[in-house]
Amino acid sequence: QVQLVESGGGLVQAGGSLRLSCAASGRTFSSYGMGWFRQAPGKERDFVSAISWSGVGTYYADSVKGRFTISRDNAKNRVYLQMNSLKPEDTAVYYCAATPLGRSVLKKYEYDYWGQGTQVTVSS
Repeated sequence: QVQLVESGGGLVQAGGSLRLSCAASGRTFSSYGMGWFRQAPGKERDFVSAISWSGVGTYYADSVKGRFTISRDNAKNRVYLQMNSLKPEDTAVYYCAATPLGRSVLKKYEYDYWGQGTQVTVSS
């Protein structure tokens, strides 16, 4: 019932920045916790960041803490991931996901809805 579409990926040099955006439609956007996950070739889809429905609670994987910032604009039905100081190991397909209230935003199996992903490639 929730559709998510990511955008903003691309090719960037190490040390550069990208801002990913996720547009949501369907059920009330503000009723969901939102997360970003990423999957590199041959690897599992891993947690990157999440934000509570209110936008007050934010969470980050240790590997991106201090470099990435998650935010949401419920009026625009969007969630963002600002990625700074990018490293080659950040290269992956990045997925936006939504989980209903009452579930952990830290576990990928708690998410019911996923976007199609957007490719982020960081060159050395």
